[in-house]
Amino acid sequence: MTPYVLVLYYSRSGATAELAQAIARGVEAIAGVEAKLRTVPPVSPDSEASVPEIPQDGAIYCTKDDLRYCSALALGSPTRFGNMAAPLKYFLDTTSDLWLNGDLIDKPAGVFTSTGSLHGGQETTLTSMMLPLLHHGMIVTGIPYSEAGLNETRHGGTPYGASHWSDSATQLSDSERQLCFAQGARLAKLALKMGATK
Repeated sequence: MTPYVLVLYYSRSGATAELAQAIARGVEAIAGVEAKLRTVPPVSPDSEASVPEIPQDGAIYCTKDDLRYCSALALGSPTRFGNMAAPLKYFLDTTSDLWLNGDLIDKPAGVFTSTGSLHGGQETTLTSMMLPLLHHGMIVTGIPYSEAGLNETRHGGTPYGASHWSDSATQLSDSERQLCFAQGARLAKLALKMGATK
């Protein structure tokens, strides 16, 4: 089975999904590694399931096996009050069995986000997503300053991970797109260097 980077995200307006697709293109640029795009369902106050098992469009829902067998992880969420969105947090909260088994230990991981305002909490959201990954024993990576886009961007992009300022548009800027590509490629290379075999 070809090693894969799981690009797992939640997106409501499409901006975070656009980031995920750009990261997946970076992963796919590295020979010997595939990208697997997955999302999570929205949370609901209903006590019964109220969404279909398969979304009508976009990526399919992530299973714990998708996460268990990945060689690396790119985790993305829109910013909600400086934190990750509840649906992604809810999914991560169900992964204690993976934590108990050590299934994610020593796997590379990175994070990405989108915000509706320039100072809407991109960096706090990125660091909040790192916390459960550290508890899982993953090797959290960012984007190094050797990527020129970090110094040139006027929209999104941080050393903590790719980001997007969705100022009423889901289109990524050129620098945001380049940083996503670089982050995806870096995760794929690190997965290979870490001896990805799954």
